[in-house]
Amino acid sequence: MRKGRYFLTSESVSEGHPDKVCDQISDAVLDAILSKDKNARVACETYITRGMVVVGGVITTATWADIDGIARKTIKDIGYTDPKYGFNGDTCAVINVIGRQSPDISQGVDTGGAGDQGFMVGYACKETPQYMPLPLQLAHEILLRLAGLRKNKVLNYIGPDSKSQITVEYRDGKPMRVDTAVLSTQHTEEILDKTGKKITDSSKRELIENAVLPVIGKWADAKTKYLINPTGKFVIGGPQSDTGMTGRKIIVDTYGGRCPHGGGAFSGKDATKVDRSAAYMARYIAKNVVAGGVAHECTTQIAYAIGKAEPVGFYLETNGTGKTHDDKITDVCKKIFKMTPRAIIEQFGLRRPLYAKTAAYGHFGRDIFPWEKTDKAALLAKMLLK
Repeated sequence: MRKGRYFLTSESVSEGHPDKVCDQISDAVLDAILSKDKNARVACETYITRGMVVVGGVITTATWADIDGIARKTIKDIGYTDPKYGFNGDTCAVINVIGRQSPDISQGVDTGGAGDQGFMVGYACKETPQYMPLPLQLAHEILLRLAGLRKNKVLNYIGPDSKSQITVEYRDGKPMRVDTAVLSTQHTEEILDKTGKKITDSSKRELIENAVLPVIGKWADAKTKYLINPTGKFVIGGPQSDTGMTGRKIIVDTYGGRCPHGGGAFSGKDATKVDRSAAYMARYIAKNVVAGGVAHECTTQIAYAIGKAEPVGFYLETNGTGKTHDDKITDVCKKIFKMTPRAIIEQFGLRRPLYAKTAAYGHFGRDIFPWEKTDKAALLAKMLLK
């Protein structure tokens, strides 16, 4: 655990961010296919730009999915239904360039092996009830609240594309206060001041009072800085202002930069891809270690070789916060947790359509997902805290 005073920052992006639009389309395609063919192999990638969506990748399945319809529905559910936001799910072009998975890969996966080599990382800490790092948890919650204000028409001028960033001051490993809160949100022209170059001060106050303060609450103090649309205005947003692609927000998806990250993204991949399924197992192990009181924080790593079922490496560290030696915790975790791709899929029920909900506001820290359970915490405590 680091000593002294320091600052950590994490960001989140909304469901209307171009990269997140792509993640949601890719995972919606995955869910649609799994709902009809639980044994499908899916690696779906989406690219979005002004007026156009391209859905590609490699998929092997016995069923059919309406790619055009899935993409348009996802875009409209996010909120891109009006020309004023620069993109419309009814009028954009949708191009389907999906192919089939290579048989050289599938022959190893068919026997229960990993779909690729790589290492996946999990993390948990006691900073929040969700066992997530505080800066990222607050950044996610601000955007979730902002989305609610938009969809419930409390603040009618908000667009779908938004970003948040939270900087937290720590002392001796403990979060003390929010130092800076940044919120940039797409909006209509009605809240611009007379210059037309920035939003009004009253709009900034309204966003702080409705979206930011209710989340950061006790962590804010008189010195907390608020930066709302710091460039001035954000009328042009979403795919009109920037391209998007599946898998480009992996730090938002995971732990906000608090720990290392493995090599792969998650969205659009079925559970035979250990980039995704093993990352869920790594989180599950770390969270149960912390929930069991064995450590204040825990980082795990699981490594695989393509076509091989058993991991080629498992690593765990508690950053000096463990109640016992890390090597002992590692040995016990190896006994308790089954880490082959097939075992992970069976434990979490990963051959069903549950992925679309993961594609915005983080894959971790929400109890709706099976890898967030702490059902091994008591057993770990019993075996390690004698």
